[in-house]
Amino acid sequence: MHFVMWWVQQGHHPTLDEALTRLDHLRAHGASEVAFGWAWLKDAQLWQQRACTQNAETEVGRLMAGWRIPRVFKARDRSPNLRKFEFGGTDVRADIVGKYGPQGDLLEIYAATTDTLVHKWHHYLPIYERYFGPWRHRPAQPLRFLEIGVSGDGSLAMWRRYFGPEAIIFGIDINPACAAFNGQAGQVRIGSQDDPDFLRSVVAEMGGIDVVLDDGSHVMAHVKASLQTLFPLLSLGGTYMIEDLHTAYWKEFGGGFKSPDNFFDFVRASIDDMHQWYHGTPVAHPELALLVAGLHLHDSIVVLDKAQVFPPIHSRIGKQTIHRAAG
Repeated sequence: MHFVMWWVQQGHHPTLDEALTRLDHLRAHGASEVAFGWAWLKDAQLWQQRACTQNAETEVGRLMAGWRIPRVFKARDRSPNLRKFEFGGTDVRADIVGKYGPQGDLLEIYAATTDTLVHKWHHYLPIYERYFGPWRHRPAQPLRFLEIGVSGDGSLAMWRRYFGPEAIIFGIDINPACAAFNGQAGQVRIGSQDDPDFLRSVVAEMGGIDVVLDDGSHVMAHVKASLQTLFPLLSLGGTYMIEDLHTAYWKEFGGGFKSPDNFFDFVRASIDDMHQWYHGTPVAHPELALLVAGLHLHDSIVVLDKAQVFPPIHSRIGKQTIHRAAG
């Protein structure tokens, strides 16, 4: 058995899914204001974060005034201990280049980070570069980038350095403490990723979205809810990436091996929807069926391309020549 604690606002009633997400964060990142144990509780002072500005300190103080005793949740650990995959060396850049070859600017930004905390699986870096690289330095209009899941400010700071000062970068998180990072590397809004009205309000404030990175709760129901709301709002030609989908195999995140709730089962149905012309069966996800132009699957990552989908047409061009045998 394991337990985890985290700050909650007065009147908020955490769910089991939320508790399991916090537990996973504690195992992966260690104790912080996001998730902690008894030993860290005496140090749970959000305003001591070195990344916070004076304005952020004021906002955090206001939030903490309405907080109560940390929530304690017990849950069985059914997922693997992710620490066994943790890099044990000292040169992150060399490890990534040695395995995946030369990379672009993002690896240099990630490897050189010292002022904030950024946590990434090494094989994600070339995947980010492949799908997000083409969005850099857009000549027509600034990129509109939304990250689900803020936690600390490290990830948003990395994306700001990568996409540049003109990019419109927003992050959303259910944790009120993340309001402390608003206005630093990007805009931060507090709300749930499975709340359609909240998501629509954020997209409206951004003036639309071109790229979404879901690094939120990793709970199956939340991942699906965000996709079903945001993908139709994505610009044509847009990119929607969902990461950390190893959680699809873990029951505490609403998934499980061969479970119908596993997000990869949702992906399989979307693949069938993409080929609806050939099997004649009603589509499983009509809100996405005529918008998903491509699906890319990587270890723990799914990427969806958005474009208007048309019924397939084939044609023959040119004149066929028939050669008759002599005699």
